[in-house]
Amino acid sequence: MLTRRLATSGLAVSRMGLGTMAWGTRTSPEDARDMLSAFRSAGGTLVDTAHGYAGGAAEDLLGDFLRGPDRDEIVLVTKSGIRRAGGSRVVDCSRRALMHQLDTSLQRLHSGHVDVWLAHAWDEHTPIEETVSALVWAVETGRARYVGVSNHVGWQAARTMSLLAASGVPLVADSVEYSLVARTPERELVDAAAALGFGLLPWSPLGRGVLTGRYRTTVSADSRLASEEFAGFAGRHVGDHTRGVVEAVHTAANGLGVAPAAVALAWVRDRPGVTAPVVGPRTPSQLATLLEAEDVELPEQIVLALDEVSVEHT
Repeated sequence: MLTRRLATSGLAVSRMGLGTMAWGTRTSPEDARDMLSAFRSAGGTLVDTAHGYAGGAAEDLLGDFLRGPDRDEIVLVTKSGIRRAGGSRVVDCSRRALMHQLDTSLQRLHSGHVDVWLAHAWDEHTPIEETVSALVWAVETGRARYVGVSNHVGWQAARTMSLLAASGVPLVADSVEYSLVARTPERELVDAAAALGFGLLPWSPLGRGVLTGRYRTTVSADSRLASEEFAGFAGRHVGDHTRGVVEAVHTAANGLGVAPAAVALAWVRDRPGVTAPVVGPRTPSQLATLLEAEDVELPEQIVLALDEVSVEHT
């Protein structure tokens, strides 16, 4: 797998990341281990997790898999600032919450540091100066080699970056939803990333699964859309408003002789400002399909056609 520098930093990462959101819930420990092994065998290095994934089970599994010298072969990304309380999603990027969650994550991961630590969301109830102070603390204490943000729009990432710069700490990444059916980062974030020098780590590059085509006719019993936990998440891009994009992806895939998922992933991977899309396969067979994208280079005419049919999602 080819590598890229994470924005203007010296950190090299694989141009595809492996996400772990389903680990400990819909992905068994055995499948998670097999996927990590297959990803690494393919040359993948960037592995993404979060304090809140599966109530901590995702980090626990990843930590067990990475004990020993193998840890140094992985660029480990985790996120803090979101937790579940009473069944609700709570954003808390206060200094207290971020510091506590990072230390907890390091215990689960059996590691003295993470390579990249992200503030998981913009917290409108906490002064950004306070959130930034925790990011600086993480770098200065060696708990994180690099820091960034997640789910921040352009001005939010820019403000965070300017405050970090005052302490001599660069902001290297913003992890955001970005796909053919979610092109909103192109409104301002892509330009901000290019101007300021941070990289984009797109999550859900397959449009929460819709771009694989698995919801074209039916909803399979093992899909996210059929699960109580993820139905709301997966259903956002399912419907008539995305049908044209899904069909265009399938047409391109048929012409190239590859899976639709590989087309959708290659499209976002090669967008300006993108360092590495983060995929979240549930099974080893799904990961095998996604790894095919490494060998896919979309012809210019296909890129232009996909751009045109998806422009309403910008």
